[in-house]
Amino acid sequence: MSRVGRKPIEVPKGVKLAVEGGAVNVEGPKGKLSFRLNHRIKAELKDGALSFSRLGELKTDKALQGTARSVVSNMIKGVTDGFVKELTIEGVGFKAQVQGKAINLSLGFTHPVILEVPEGLTVEAPKPTQVFVKGVDKVAVGHFAAKIRKVYEAEPYKGKGVRYVDEVVRRKAGKTVTK
Repeated sequence: MSRVGRKPIEVPKGVKLAVEGGAVNVEGPKGKLSFRLNHRIKAELKDGALSFSRLGELKTDKALQGTARSVVSNMIKGVTDGFVKELTIEGVGFKAQVQGKAINLSLGFTHPVILEVPEGLTVEAPKPTQVFVKGVDKVAVGHFAAKIRKVYEAEPYKGKGVRYVDEVVRRKAGKTVTK
């Protein structure tokens, strides 16, 4: 049973939601998003609430129903509040700078790493060791934050690198000299 998929989504004030064919379109104060539903899932807007139904009782249908509900719920949250991923950079001389539509990462390599910011996202670096990735699409925000983190993941010996704010890096003991 998909318990998540059966719960209706309450549409908040200021959000326009339309179900057209097999797509759900959401428009709010921060932007607009659309999601194409699987052909086995149907969405119905009734009395300010969006509910999802499935064609059959297959396990995949139940999973698709829950996934569709979660994605549309995240879309509504994105166009009203937006999503933010915060990254910190640790290491001597490691820093980040936003230059127009790109982020310049100096992470101890022989060259700076420059990443183009995707359309629909904004990147801020209020401090050289702090980066905020903001946007309305949860998947795009998470993907770009992961791309920044992947450039130099936090290593376990000194803890240097890029990490999420709430990420815990398990530290390892270094080599010991025996005499």
